[in-house]
Amino acid sequence: MAFILGSGSPRRLDLLAQLGITPDAVRPPEIDETPAKGELPRAYCTRISREKVAAVEAGPDDIVLCADTTVALGRRILGKPADAGEAAEFLHALSGRRHRVITAVAVRCGGRLWERDVVSQVKVKRLSVPEVNRYLATDDWKGKAGAYAIQGPAGAFIPWISGSFSAIVGLPLAETAALLAAAGHPKFKGDT
Repeated sequence: MAFILGSGSPRRLDLLAQLGITPDAVRPPEIDETPAKGELPRAYCTRISREKVAAVEAGPDDIVLCADTTVALGRRILGKPADAGEAAEFLHALSGRRHRVITAVAVRCGGRLWERDVVSQVKVKRLSVPEVNRYLATDDWKGKAGAYAIQGPAGAFIPWISGSFSAIVGLPLAETAALLAAAGHPKFKGDT
């Protein structure tokens, strides 16, 4: 039995390490992450994590974990910005408002699938144009849903959250541990 992380995210590796887990392999899947027309953020996030875990090559006894984190402003999905201009647009849209961060986790072993999603609320303080420009110059927005990472320099913009900090970073630890235990991960044997 091998444990495979289906993600190239260094943050997810760090979060798994907090659980005392090092994957036997890291295999980020290549899937189309384009939202379907009219797809709502929570349904989108769940679908993407399910498609990711299905796309990872694994043996019948291997445990595969994939996750997807989405920033939702109302019904709008704020994915990874294509460029600094789109990142600025996202940050100005989030400025002074609350939004949701949804992280869906999918764990597969053989033909079985365990899933969970976690929704957290995040408030971004009102941002000035110079603050946004200084942040964009850090390049920390690249590859980040909603153009920010709470554990990076943008943490200075976030006065309040409600929910799971680790889910906002990219992997809800309590829920992930429960899913891995359900799938029979050796680290959690006897805990269920």
